Amino acid sequence: MRLITALLLAFALVACSRVTSENYQKISTGMQRDEVVRILGEPKATDGGSVFGISGESASWQGSDTTITIQFINGKVMTKNLEKK
Repeated sequence: MRLITALLLAFALVACSRVTSENYQKISTGMQRDEVVRILGEPKATDGGSVFGISGESASWQGSDTTITIQFINGKVMTKNLEKK
């Protein structure tokens, strides 16, 4: 019974993924990072750094068949990419 419950929960989490083409379209250049997180949730992976007061971050979100990658400069969206498997 526990196995069935765990499988149903896992399926529900995948089915409710926020990493979708529809949510990708809601993200625009200049949007604040916290606005993106409200739409997509916390990113699965991030990498970044700062030089001379300019900070950069690359963040990616992974869905079942979709990956969204966004580059932020000083906490704002500069570029975005959607990749389907």
